[in-house]
Amino acid sequence: MRSTLLLLSLLLAQACQPAPSSGRTGAPPQDAAASSDAGTDGQSAATTLRVATFNVHLFFDPTCDSGSCGPGDFEQAPSQTAFDSRAEAIANAIRSLDADVISLQELETQVSMEALSSRLKDLYPTTVFVETGAPGSMDVAVFGKGKLLEARKHRDMPLKRPDGSSTTFSREFLEVHQQIGGRRVIAFAAHFRSKNNDDPGRRLAEAQAAHDIVVASTQEFPDAVVVLAGDLNDTPGSPPISALESGNVLLRAASDLPLAEQYTYQWNGHGEAIDHVYLATSAQGAYVPSSAKVVHDPSGWGLAASDHAAVTADFALSP
Repeated sequence: MRSTLLLLSLLLAQACQPAPSSGRTGAPPQDAAASSDAGTDGQSAATTLRVATFNVHLFFDPTCDSGSCGPGDFEQAPSQTAFDSRAEAIANAIRSLDADVISLQELETQVSMEALSSRLKDLYPTTVFVETGAPGSMDVAVFGKGKLLEARKHRDMPLKRPDGSSTTFSREFLEVHQQIGGRRVIAFAAHFRSKNNDDPGRRLAEAQAAHDIVVASTQEFPDAVVVLAGDLNDTPGSPPISALESGNVLLRAASDLPLAEQYTYQWNGHGEAIDHVYLATSAQGAYVPSSAKVVHDPSGWGLAASDHAAVTADFALSP
């Protein structure tokens, strides 16, 4: 049933896609659910672009796909009322960020995605979501204010750990192209390997591959604004983050904040910066100094009952 729904969503989305501006297909990637309002031309004269990332934390739909959704199980199956209430809270938090492009993590299914997109369709005409397909999987999405041009997947790309063993991206490394303010904006949504039952070699391999993919995108589209945003599950100075920043191609937006204001997650009672927004400096756009913000609930570590805060950053667009 889920495959049928995704195929129907994809076919409907393809019907309203604009012609791609590269030689590759403008359709969303296979297994992606995508939509774009054809009436949104994305041509307004924007001078800044706000990019955000938010791990909404285990946004399960009411259906138990794994068959194990009891107390203590990973997958949960909330009541419809509880699901709707959580969707409303997350959507309100996303709306408050007022981002032009936002990377979301830990959405379980298309049902989870549509619960948010239906509440935010006035703000985000474009939504792209990709499921990895496992029961209870936690997947990524990109919501945007522009017109969808194309989307690409990279999860099947073979990666190498430092010990030489093979792996892949833990979740989809999603690449979404939109037209915003007359410009091509390329947003990469990432959710690297968690430190639960840690596999640091896989996270390092993800970071190295992500760096190379983003660099390739800047070379293919030198006139685009290229950003990467997501829950990278590691802190500045760690091997994965250092690998991502190698060559000084990717600028971490929050690096100019005081260290005490950079944390997005609590680990063993300490705040850590593991959610990040990057700009590819070899393409277009410029970080607006001191514009990065880590957005928490007033009384908690996270936002909208998530265990993660959101991060936003503004980028100046050349005329």
